[in-house]
Order: sequence, then C-alpha cells, then structure tokens
Amino acid sequence: MNRSVEFFDTQFRKQVANRDFALNPFETAVLPFVRGRVLDLGCGLGNLSIEAARKGARVVAVDSSPTAIVRVVDVSRAEDLGMTAVVTDVAAYRIEGNYDAIVAIGLLMFMPRDAALRLLGEMKEHVAPGGLAIINVLVQGTTYMDMFDPGGYCLFGRHELEEHLAPWRLELAQHDSFDAPGGTKKEFSTVVARKP
Repeated sequence: MNRSVEFFDTQFRKQVANRDFALNPFETAVLPFVRGRVLDLGCGLGNLSIEAARKGARVVAVDSSPTAIVRVVDVSRAEDLGMTAVVTDVAAYRIEGNYDAIVAIGLLMFMPRDAALRLLGEMKEHVAPGGLAIINVLVQGTTYMDMFDPGGYCLFGRHELEEHLAPWRLELAQHDSFDAPGGTKKEFSTVVARKP
C-alpha cells in the first residue's frame, strides 16, 4: 500500500467510526450532474456515489481502499441500491464500456503524471456522447504535501483540466483555495465538461 492509500484508508477508518459521511464541497457542487450510468473512480467512502444511486443513478464505484469499498457495499446492500463496488489499484484500472458520467474527484493528483494523463485520456474515451467528465484535482500552488507518496503524484496546472477537455462544453469550472495544516494551502480545480 503506498503512502497516499495508507493516508486515506486511515482517514476513512476514522470517518466510518465517527459516522462522518457528509458530502465535501466538490461532491456537493457536482451532485446535480451525476446521473445515468456512472463510474466513480477513487470514490472514497462513496458519499457521492451513494447519493447519486439514491437518486436513481446506476453506479460503479472504484477505490484502492478496502475500508471505503466495504462501506459502499454495506450501504448498497442495506438500501438495495444495486451499486457495483470494486477495490483495485485505481492507477492501473482499465475502463470498460461507456458511461453518462465518469467522476474522478481528488484522484488524478495521486498518480505520477503519465499515469494520471493515461487515465484522463481513458475517461474521455469512455464518456458517452453527451455525457460528462467530472474531475477535481489539486493544482500548482498547493503547499500541503503530507498525503502524497513521494514521486508518485502530480499537481496539475491551474487551467490544465480545461485544456485537456477542450473542445468539450464546460458546465462547471471553478477554482478553490483552502487553508491546510501548518500554514499550508490546498489549491483545487473542479471541472464538469460535456462531451460533444
């Protein structure tokens, strides 16, 4: 398990123990776009996937954290949501089939740049015509680095997602800055882009 997966698996165990399943600000912003056949890559505890499934989406949720996937499976079974949950090395995951929405919130920056760009390209290929790519990443200017595996991450340029998704129509493009421990910062880019 690399440092990033360990960091989040530990965090997820704490959140499960505390029953802390609130949507983060990025998930809240994109939830209205998450419908139809959905692939949620790096789903974490599945908060967004579960809310989308409750609204009728058919969700495949993928994460590297066993703790996260157990929670998704438990909720899906308890509420009869029919979700598919997969624990795997997300960086090596291969997408099969097309989706109305492919989500990667807080995922791509935890991979070396070549792996992140490969997965981004695969996402673009497997979004159905008229469907959406929903992506959130940390960008340059971020100084909080404790969660990263040294040498196994990339910070995107501030507008790099928009450039990679051109000429898709932007439904949402926002930048957010948050204070982080030790006087550091987290700088985020969130993009929802519709495939022609």
